[in-house]
This record gives sequence, structure tokens and C-alpha cells, in this order.
Amino acid sequence: MKLAFSTNAFKRYTLEESITSIAEIGYEGVELLCDIPHAYPPSFNQNEIQSVKNLISVCDMQISNLNAFSLYAISDVYHPSWIEADKRLRELRLQHTIDCIQLAEKMGARNISTEPGGPVNINSHYNNFSKGQLQRLFLKGLSIAAEVAQKCGIKILVEPEPGLLLENSREFLAFIKNLCYDSVGLNFDISHFYCVRQDPANLIYQLCEYIGHFHLADIADDRRHYHLIPGKGSIDFRSVFKAIEEVGYKGFATVELYPYQDHPIEAAKMAYEYLNDIIT
Repeated sequence: MKLAFSTNAFKRYTLEESITSIAEIGYEGVELLCDIPHAYPPSFNQNEIQSVKNLISVCDMQISNLNAFSLYAISDVYHPSWIEADKRLRELRLQHTIDCIQLAEKMGARNISTEPGGPVNINSHYNNFSKGQLQRLFLKGLSIAAEVAQKCGIKILVEPEPGLLLENSREFLAFIKNLCYDSVGLNFDISHFYCVRQDPANLIYQLCEYIGHFHLADIADDRRHYHLIPGKGSIDFRSVFKAIEEVGYKGFATVELYPYQDHPIEAAKMAYEYLNDIIT
């Protein structure tokens, strides 16, 4: 397993400054935020793509993942989602995902991550749809993107999250079994599964055939969804890394610490020192 860091903690820095800082700390990989102010596809031109590719090469790094989850360029972290009542908004999410797939192909990245449907409150009959109807909306949109991904040789990795349509492993498994594309897999966010009171280490064994990438962050004892620097919460990372090793995963685990916008370099250093000590 190799460690990477996401540029979504460096939104007050340019993408080039972010990559350079992450490399200087010692990370082998970098996850690019496909949103403002970094690599939002509609405004990320060919010259910028080549410049970033050159910088990553000079830094002797790799792209761990393209983060196609948030969409502040249009609305916010979750919207427009895959399950909006307005078809036009759903199509904006679909187009963004396709744009990110094509960007991944240009950048030489293997995968992108996306939200697991979107925010939903079933008790209030969100958008006047049942949960089953929302899942079908997600399946329909994702299937279109999956066909594009298949042709481009890129994986779309769905990232279950508390409060969204797919929150846990059971919901993810039920959903992915309805997809007929092997271009869709799982972005295994350790902190998210921990928040919904599932044991990440045990889940790694259960979900290993779908895992294309990991996100790392710690979570406090109360399991509130707030990303902490690894080592500052209650997740047992030693058992998690043991499971990752035993299933034979050789890809990247990206540290995702977007709450640390005020001091991302310090947060990235603390995370690297803690995690590197465990895996070595």
C-alpha cells in the first residue's frame, strides 16, 4: 500500500503549490480535486493538464485518484447529485462525472471517486420519491457514466457516506449487484464506514473484490462524521492496514483532511508521520 494526500485540504493553495507541498512531505501519490479551485474540467485546459502532469513526474509521484465528489463550481459538496428531482440537475452531475472520466484518461489516472447517490431523508419522502425510486435514478445515471468509463479504461469508484443514499456495506453491495459494468467499484472510505458503526478492518475482507482505492481519516469516539488527523481519533489503523495487506491490495490509500484548510501542510505532515510509522 502507498500513501497519498488529497488536494481538497489545500483549497487556499494553487494546485501546483499543493502538489509540491505534498511531495516534499514524502507522499508517493496525490489525489486531485476535480472542482474549484483546482482541476475542475471545464476550466482546466490542456496546457494546465500538461503542466500538472509534468510537475507530478518531476516530483516522482503518481495520481492516486481524481476526486469527482464535490461540485462547488456549480453548487456545493453534494449538489447537484445523482438523485435530484430536477432532471436537468441530474444531468449536470452526469456530465461532470463524464468530464472527470475523460480528464482521468488525459492525466493517466486509473480511477475517479463519486458520491453514493446524494443526500436523502427518507422520513420526509425526499423529492417525493421512495428510496427504491432514488436508487433507480442513481443506477440509471451511473450506468451511462459507467459505459463511458468502460471505453476509456477508467474505474468509477462509489464512496458510501453517512446521510447519503448508500451509507453502508449492505446498501453498496445491493446496489452494485444491479450494475452490469465492471468499470464501477468502491472507494473505501475507512472513516465513513466507521461512522455508521461498521468495522473497517472486517469489511475490507468482505469488500476486497470491489475496492479500487482507499480514503483515510480518523473519527472521534462519538462517531460523528468529522475527519480528524489519523491518530487523533479512535480508529484502529493497525488492524485496518493488516487487513489491507492480507487481501493483497497494492494501490493507494489517500489521506483526506478537507477540514484542515487553515493548516493543511501541518495536518499532512502529522498524518504522514503517524501512518508511515505503522506501515513501515
